[in-house]
Amino acid sequence: MAQSTKGQIGVTTENIFPVIKQFLYSDHEIFLRELVANAVDATQKVKALAASGDCKEELGDLQVRLELDEKAQTLKVIDNGIGMTAEEVDKYINQIAFSSAGEFLEKYKDQIGNIIGHFGLGFYSAFMVSKKVTIETKSWKEGSQAVRWSCDGSPSFEMEDIDKADRGTVITLYLDDDSKEYSEKARIEGLLNKYCKFMPVPIVFGKQQEWKDGKYVDTDQDKVINAVEPLWTKAPSELKDEDYLSFYRTLFPMNEEPLFWIHLNVDYPFNLTGILYFPKLKDRVAIERNKISLYCNQMFVTDHVDNIVPDFMTLLHGVIDSPDIPLNVSRSYLQSDAAVKKISTYITKKVADRLENIFKEERAQLEQKWDNLKLFIEYGMLSDEKFCERALKFALLKNVDGKYFSFDEYKAAVEGLQADKDKKLVYLYATKADDQYAYIQAARDKGYDVLLMDCELDAHYVNLLEQKLENVRFARVDSDAVENLIPKEDKVKPEMKEDERYDLENLFKAVLPGGNDYYVVGDNLGADAAPILITQNEFMRRYREMSALGGGMNFYGSMPESYNITVNMENPLVEKIWAAKLTDVAPQADLPAEAPADAPEEEKTKAREAREAVRKAHRSDVEAFAQGNEILHQIVDLALLGNGMLKGKALSDFIARSQKVVSDAYLK
Repeated sequence: MAQSTKGQIGVTTENIFPVIKQFLYSDHEIFLRELVANAVDATQKVKALAASGDCKEELGDLQVRLELDEKAQTLKVIDNGIGMTAEEVDKYINQIAFSSAGEFLEKYKDQIGNIIGHFGLGFYSAFMVSKKVTIETKSWKEGSQAVRWSCDGSPSFEMEDIDKADRGTVITLYLDDDSKEYSEKARIEGLLNKYCKFMPVPIVFGKQQEWKDGKYVDTDQDKVINAVEPLWTKAPSELKDEDYLSFYRTLFPMNEEPLFWIHLNVDYPFNLTGILYFPKLKDRVAIERNKISLYCNQMFVTDHVDNIVPDFMTLLHGVIDSPDIPLNVSRSYLQSDAAVKKISTYITKKVADRLENIFKEERAQLEQKWDNLKLFIEYGMLSDEKFCERALKFALLKNVDGKYFSFDEYKAAVEGLQADKDKKLVYLYATKADDQYAYIQAARDKGYDVLLMDCELDAHYVNLLEQKLENVRFARVDSDAVENLIPKEDKVKPEMKEDERYDLENLFKAVLPGGNDYYVVGDNLGADAAPILITQNEFMRRYREMSALGGGMNFYGSMPESYNITVNMENPLVEKIWAAKLTDVAPQADLPAEAPADAPEEEKTKAREAREAVRKAHRSDVEAFAQGNEILHQIVDLALLGNGMLKGKALSDFIARSQKVVSDAYLK
């Protein structure tokens, strides 16, 4: 090639640079990743040439250096790798998108495994931040002539012979005025730490510093910003627990120690390495996603790995490294590919294998860490069918006494006593042990066991378990009277006429707080049982909670709170109130007859209004009686108080009334 050459870069349009600058690489900061990756590739290539015997010269201290001149606003990326001849510059730089990586990998596939570049466009990302870029390069080939290539961002370039003693390449970026941030040392150092922290060749930027005379000053020692052999590149047999914990602290210095970890290492049918950590998830408010970083041959690509791992695994922390994950040309996001699904399936399997192994070999450790782990397990079971199938073998249930069971163990523990009249096992559970203490104790008095289900996902989770566990249903311990939670036989309800049921409903609704739906029923719970039981229907409450967490059940979420008010007709206080009502409130007058079916509409309307007037008059009498009955107020308020539903003026009135009752009992 001539000593000095001018020409046109081989592109199909003169608008290629605006395309690169505005669309191909939308995130401008990745220019540094691309240039350093190219320099690392060049270094890896010369290693491969030496290993094959093709390159005979002394390699020297192989590294990538960056030099920043903040005043001149220039940034240099320097390597002593393979270099280029003038012909190679013409082929690989002047012909955009013709990458040398593929050719080189094919020829030296036995000597090198981690050439990063695949697209031949990485170099041109430099023009996103530069008004001019130069390349000074000398090939490793004996007798090669060094050349300088320069371009101002137009399709025109200049190339000329130069004197350069050393093998390798120097790329100089003359930064744009609107890219001054990249002439700041702190900005470049931050990008190197983000993208190049684990690249496989030493990357030097600046000098190590020491504290001297009240300030930090540079020493003579180069500052290497990366670890060339990160932990995931090593064999698990070489590593100890402290190595994994130390690496976690490097990745996440502000986090608590992880629960445990999984070391991924597979080379068929795809290449994948990495380390995934299980963070503590007990504080659900502080759950962090996007803490898995994706690397390609130790070069950081992204921390959005949604398409690589199942959604529930985005709760994990750590790194994944694979050259086989298909990226778009700017390496900014994943392309749809069957390999991604295989990798996702593999990671799911490895996580399930690890958890099952802990269950079998380290059961005590699993129980100790379960409270921090169960959100992850439940989320996985709810969102991934294959993981759910595996998790049924190692997932645990915990009861209110702090004892842990596998699903098989729990079935064996309760099947003798907690089967209902239809031979279906009933798993009772509480969500807040302190708040539901009375209900838990009532169940214990029956000999029943109560599980603790206090995870945010448990409304969904118990639904799932009812589908997966044969002949099992779940009932929250405060969803009904204990006698009704696990019915052993058909129960005899109190005999009440329609007008008596009507009076009972209006009697209690008159003193219950507004804003909710109440369903009042009479039941026989025994003389020693509470006079009133306030519960929420298991189905309705569960689906309201599921709606609150999302799940397509907004119909239930928009409905008002509804409560079942079970009045114990065998309780002495209720009997006394009911007897007083019969004495003080006259029976409802006979209702006027309904209009015949074939009567005119006006006649039907008058008949309905007449009947409603009689009902309304009687209802007013019942409500007036209710408002004046202190015992009724007291037993209702006690039930509300026990359910955390007594507030404001009603609570104040209850306290005053209680003080009066105590005074009347003890001071008279």
